Amino acid sequence: MLNFLRPFFARLFNPIVQGLARTPVTPNMITVAGTVGVSAAALSMFPIGELFPGAFTATVFVLTDMLDGQLARIKGSSGKFGAFLDSTMDRIADAAIFGGITIWFMRTNHLLAVVSLFCLAGGMCVSYVKARAEGLGLNGDVGVIERPERMIIGLTSIGLSGLGIPYVLPVGMWVLAAGTALTLGQRMRAVYVDARGQAQQPAPAQPEPANADPASPAPDPSEEA
Repeated sequence: MLNFLRPFFARLFNPIVQGLARTPVTPNMITVAGTVGVSAAALSMFPIGELFPGAFTATVFVLTDMLDGQLARIKGSSGKFGAFLDSTMDRIADAAIFGGITIWFMRTNHLLAVVSLFCLAGGMCVSYVKARAEGLGLNGDVGVIERPERMIIGLTSIGLSGLGIPYVLPVGMWVLAAGTALTLGQRMRAVYVDARGQAQQPAPAQPEPANADPASPAPDPSEEA
């Protein structure tokens, strides 16, 4: 949904990427470093209530997710493993963010702990549905709340709550849970519609097997070994 912002951030980070392109740093190094930074910030600060420092630090590392792709294109090192690694690291970062805030909610608000846990599980399912659909040749790339929206809503509400703004964190979690459930339903419906449409298409005609040459004489059984 926020993919239209990618060109803006690409221009913003272009000087950094150009500098990294002249170093031995690889896109995969940036991917892993960003995930380690996000996970360390979320799991070390959120459970003890340091919400604003944790959200700010995690946001800085989340933004590095936009550097690896640009760097891969400049260095010509784009590949399937890089895409696989990026998706895997995204799931780890998501789990760290919502896992960390869930631990905090378990100490302060059990209902929000359940909501946050749903956001974690639902976000994983949203990503899985799309990946599984693509693996089956189906379209599941729809929905109002994708990963960028989840990160913005989650980290913004956590950070503002850490600054003492009331109600923003509960509202953010409930909005995120509702949006995640809606997106999951949208993707499952899109996959169902696409699968049904493909099933209704007529199967391609199979080529007929070549007939045996009627002029060819039958083999003599006495000549067989």
